[in-house]
Amino acid sequence: MRSLAARPLLALPLLLIPLLGSCNRTTDTFKPRITIQSGKGGVGVSQQKVFTVTGYVLDDTGVTSITVDDRPVPIEPGSRKLARFRFTADVKGGKGTYKIVARDAAGNKDVMNLPVTIDTAPPIINVTRFERTGNVVRVSGTAKDNDSVQEITVDGNRLNITPGPIVEFYAETTGVYADLQVRDNAGNITKKRAQ
Repeated sequence: MRSLAARPLLALPLLLIPLLGSCNRTTDTFKPRITIQSGKGGVGVSQQKVFTVTGYVLDDTGVTSITVDDRPVPIEPGSRKLARFRFTADVKGGKGTYKIVARDAAGNKDVMNLPVTIDTAPPIINVTRFERTGNVVRVSGTAKDNDSVQEITVDGNRLNITPGPIVEFYAETTGVYADLQVRDNAGNITKKRAQ
């Protein structure tokens, strides 16, 4: 019987079988992820009936297409793994929904139904307590909105709040009065001087 060393060409394929057996093709099972970014207003809320929606799609191999209501949307220049996009929303009436679909080269897709609301109502400021001791002013109250209070400032200083439809606040400042400003999710602003 001859040894394998006598037939080196026949032995080579036998040695490669264990090595080639571990070569697996990887399949892309990562579905693209759509994210909508806030502009002046919040996500899906605007003061205007026509406004720009911006966002991005994240995918490990790269995004090949983005559509909004079955119409293609251009992908902005840059990486296809973080594909930025924008489109103009034109809301008929006070509410609407946009269907955003993103696909990658493997055919994986993500679908987002983005509800949009037109909010032209400004928030309401209710001062429940105003106190001045010397040069120190203390003010407290509530800010209310039909959607969500996003920011409260007193004399230009932003307060640490948890956004919501009704937000209680308290602040200390110096001077004779306190200038309050409340901004809602759509960007509507109400100002009030407490004195």
